[in-house]
Amino acid sequence: MQIVFASAAAPAGPVARVVGQDSLPADLAPVMAEAARAARFTGKTGQLVEAFVANGEAVSCQVLVGSGKDAEGRSGALERAGAALAAKYGCSGAKALTIDFTGSSLSAADVAAVLLGARLRSWRHDAYRTKLPDEQKRTLETITVVGAPDGAEAAWQVEAALAEGLDLTRELVAEPANIIYPETFVERVTARLEGSGVTVEVLDEKAMKALGMGALLGVAQGSARPPRLLVMRWNGGGDAQPTAFVGKGVTFDTGGISLKPPAGMEDMKWDMGGAGAVAGTMLALARRKAKANVVGVCGLVENMPDGNAQRPGDVVTTMDGQTVEVINTDAEGRLVLCDAITWVQEKIKPARIVDLATLTGAMIISLGHEHGGLFSNDDALADGLVAAGKASGDKLWRFPLSPAYDKLIDSPIADMKNVGPREGGSITAAQFIQRFVKKGMPWAHLDIAGMVWASKPGATWDKGATGFGVRVLDRFVRDTLES
Repeated sequence: MQIVFASAAAPAGPVARVVGQDSLPADLAPVMAEAARAARFTGKTGQLVEAFVANGEAVSCQVLVGSGKDAEGRSGALERAGAALAAKYGCSGAKALTIDFTGSSLSAADVAAVLLGARLRSWRHDAYRTKLPDEQKRTLETITVVGAPDGAEAAWQVEAALAEGLDLTRELVAEPANIIYPETFVERVTARLEGSGVTVEVLDEKAMKALGMGALLGVAQGSARPPRLLVMRWNGGGDAQPTAFVGKGVTFDTGGISLKPPAGMEDMKWDMGGAGAVAGTMLALARRKAKANVVGVCGLVENMPDGNAQRPGDVVTTMDGQTVEVINTDAEGRLVLCDAITWVQEKIKPARIVDLATLTGAMIISLGHEHGGLFSNDDALADGLVAAGKASGDKLWRFPLSPAYDKLIDSPIADMKNVGPREGGSITAAQFIQRFVKKGMPWAHLDIAGMVWASKPGATWDKGATGFGVRVLDRFVRDTLES
């Protein structure tokens, strides 16, 4: 969908106005005012009413959409207003929609928030749907913005970059595993980053063997699809040490020999949601020319149960030399991350590391689908990420780390085992990763298992891939690295 700024409304299609709660414009046409009254429209967030207004012989569709009260979380409310318009008119048959801000008190940033909500809610993955009924086909092609305040178009260009990054993440997460696997993940992302200023490096299986990445390679050894380590560098911040974002990229997770139950296994195409979020973030940062140095690293594998697959009880040696007894081959994401994080510390020497992973089902039990889990060895880093999550809508909730949990993953025959007991499963997974973080390195782990996929539409997404992770990382860069 295209968003354009113009001096006049589009020649056809609905014309919408964004109004705050209990703030109906005084200049409403009588028909529009009566429609609002009859529908009990008060301007609550996302509330919408339309009426057909005669103007001579012509009739136009006039729309009011509510943005709620002026309060904390205003940006999110404005996004939901834009999203309500996209949800209403996306498949309505209308090809054009105008949003008229003439006379509005909304700022340039407010206008950009409305447009971002509309843009995000309009995304849907229809690549393989060949027999959609007409009423389910996307028709809305253009949103025309009129009457916007000075600076609105520039503000929108920043948010448009974020939307492009989110599109990439959603696309990667939504694609089936026979389309997106380690090699094609690299190809798809590399193609999208071309010309952006991001430099790309790819480590193949031979290179990772030479580095001793026994944990990551152990996960991959049961698959016919070879693993990859994708490294993306954006240098927009001068000589500052880079911040590293590391993503778990298990492009399909059967559980390996510790096979998952068949019911719901198709969902495991999104077990690369952390890597998808890192790739989308790198595109967003590049498109908006972020004044920061960031490195994105994706550990990409497929976890399959063939005759060469890793067995429960195997011992692997990680890149940093520590040994791991593999108790459960379905606890594979931490094995991918530990080698990727070691590589980042040895080769990049970043100022801080944030990893993202759809790591544990226990996180969904703890937080449902409302927050991602946050673990960190650094209070300042954790506080910055929590604040970024609150500001962006990608909400995070911090969990503890302590030696009491750490001892639960001690192994009798190796340095550690890859799972602890059932209790505290998300915490022991984070404790495992922490064992590979060097002393003095600020590190945070985001367990986003409950957040990358939605079974029903949300405020700014349809059913399916949400793009979770991109917004919190982008906001963290804006507020912490660029401020």
